[in-house]
Amino acid sequence: MLDGLGQLAEYFGFSKVMGQLYAALLMSPGPLSLDDMMDLLSISKASVSMNMRTLEHLGMVRQAWVRGRGDRRKYYEAETDFWEIIANILSGREMRDLARALDVMNNDVDRLRATMDSDSVSESDRELAALYLDRIHQMQVLFRFAQMIMSTILAQVVEMDVEDIASIEIHVDSEPEPGT
Repeated sequence: MLDGLGQLAEYFGFSKVMGQLYAALLMSPGPLSLDDMMDLLSISKASVSMNMRTLEHLGMVRQAWVRGRGDRRKYYEAETDFWEIIANILSGREMRDLARALDVMNNDVDRLRATMDSDSVSESDRELAALYLDRIHQMQVLFRFAQMIMSTILAQVVEMDVEDIASIEIHVDSEPEPGT
């Protein structure tokens, strides 16, 4: 499980250690300290600490109070509401990245248009700039569509009862049957 979630985390652009730390907390019957996780995963305390801050920021883990422990160590537990985690990541990192990409494209469009309006630009450069504007516009449409899809998903997650969709089966046929 530790390695599996580590690999899955890498797939989604996070560090393998983050996935392993989350898995360790998820599978633990109780909260773990940074030292516990360091020993469990055989990684440095600095790596545990840095990755735990990121996981906490993403809403995937939270600090937990452990009754009867007189030490000053911090203990953590995993967030087990996976829909909450997905919503946090989509509304945070993904929406922010899309907005940044659109800002960059908007700035590029402004600079291209300003260049095209210059008297010193040749006709072939104007044509090339027009091609660039067309391609950037296509990318902007795609990114705005992605924003709309994520916003729709985020709005639905708040109202969704996960148990209502837990038993839904999706069948994908390579060719539809005649008459359907």
